[in-house]
Amino acid sequence: MTEEITRPTVLEISLQNFDYNIRQIENYVKPGVKLMPVIKANGYGTYINRRLDVINRFDIVAVATVDEGIDLRNTGYRKEIFVLNQPFADEIPKILKYDIVVGISSLDFAEALGRAGAPVRVHVEIGTGMGRTGIHPDRLPEYVSGLPENVTVEGIYTHFSSADNDDDYTKKQLRSFNHALEEAKEMGLKLKYIHAAASNALLNYPDAQFNLVRPGLIMYGYPSAEDTLEHINLRPIASLKSRITFLKEVKEGTGIGYNRSFVTTRKTKVATVPIGYADGFRRTFSNGWEVLIRGQKVPVIGKVCMDSFMADVTDLPEVALGDEVVIWDNENITLQELADACDTITYEILSTIGERVPRKFV
Repeated sequence: MTEEITRPTVLEISLQNFDYNIRQIENYVKPGVKLMPVIKANGYGTYINRRLDVINRFDIVAVATVDEGIDLRNTGYRKEIFVLNQPFADEIPKILKYDIVVGISSLDFAEALGRAGAPVRVHVEIGTGMGRTGIHPDRLPEYVSGLPENVTVEGIYTHFSSADNDDDYTKKQLRSFNHALEEAKEMGLKLKYIHAAASNALLNYPDAQFNLVRPGLIMYGYPSAEDTLEHINLRPIASLKSRITFLKEVKEGTGIGYNRSFVTTRKTKVATVPIGYADGFRRTFSNGWEVLIRGQKVPVIGKVCMDSFMADVTDLPEVALGDEVVIWDNENITLQELADACDTITYEILSTIGERVPRKFV
């Protein structure tokens, strides 16, 4: 990321806004509660995880895979790295080599750690109702007492499935987790970290903050639920932009793009913009979705291609090669609008911006 960016398509990342969001979250949580930022999937597509100057402010960070942890080590991060998901047993040599802390919840994996012999630190995941991974709260004493001697339990955690929309179920999960914590206390387990709250639970359930929280999407400035901004003020950090690289004027009746899915009904000025579905600008946005050029919204015409799309700029008399094209800027066009058009969530749109789109930190 040190080379000069020359591609006209970029995802701009505001470090100032990221810092603002972190300070907002720090002020929101209870005193003494640490932040473990979730920077998996390349920081939800922002590449914040590649900025050592940014992530070094945190004593512990969370990723989803061992390889993501290794990338952080290679970036120069020397503090604690926690892998949220129990890894595959074949990854144990890498876990030990790179001093990575992992979540565990199966006996098979624990036994594999034991066979490795070297000291390893883990957090035990409690399954309270996500229906994904984790041990039953009642099994904690049995599970921990059966762990090999080289395995040190540093933390206990869980994950809420519906902290944004189901109060009764979330409270039931929290009661289950608290039951597990009582079991841990009775065992005399010394826990460095206790964590349950990702973005929604962090905001909605103060009792779920414990001594560590896992902010995700809200760090990047986007609401994780419909009522997020009622709790906390955030500033979006990412804007997706490109530039016009080709302009032409065509006559009425001209087919545009694959399958001639759009045919002009007038003499039309067509702009080609070098971002396509391989970059994360989906085919859903074909024929009618609007982008912003010279402060005016103009329609996409034809099907979005793998590497580009076309827009009708006939009504922009001053349009020129090199003009900026805003895909989303969080004001005129929002990330939520793109997600709604694709019947998905902002997480997915942001995290699937392609690798070949340069990230420009501003």
